[in-house]
Amino acid sequence: MKDPFLDMDESVKHIVDGVSVVATVGTLIEMLPAIAALFTIVWTAIRIFETDTVQRMLGRKKAEDAVDQ
Repeated sequence: MKDPFLDMDESVKHIVDGVSVVATVGTLIEMLPAIAALFTIVWTAIRIFETDTVQRMLGRKKAEDAVDQ
């Protein structure tokens, strides 16, 4: 299965990260519904999962691979 985040532009990721932060703050001050909180949790988990550190911990990427990029 092809990773959909490989083709996603970095600027799009930054925009979605910004929306995620706004959703988190909005949820904390109870301005947004629980669906926004769920979106934030899912997006943050995806971003953490795709980091080089987590990928190395899971054995999906070797340390040499991370340095080459």
